[in-house]
Amino acid sequence: MKPVVITNENFDKEVMQSEKPVLIDFYADWCGPCKMLAPIVEKIAEEREDVKICKVNVDNERQLAANFDVMSIPTVVVVKSGKLYRKSVGLVPKQKLLEMLD
Repeated sequence: MKPVVITNENFDKEVMQSEKPVLIDFYADWCGPCKMLAPIVEKIAEEREDVKICKVNVDNERQLAANFDVMSIPTVVVVKSGKLYRKSVGLVPKQKLLEMLD
């Protein structure tokens, strides 16, 4: 399944009300490390049906980025049952992202 694009408008429905854990990739189109992380996130979205994979463009959704204290990108967070579960900053390997979901 392709990652869901998150905005202020759909955040509550897609993230806070999700029955599955949600992995959110905070990125920007101009960010080199974000571009390197994107295929990894998309691969996880294809492989894991037990997790919802989402993307937030920090240039378009500054308030969402601020809500998660995103100071540097890429930042990946995992939300479970509406609460922040784990957070990672910077380019990380696929295995690290999978470990965040455990």
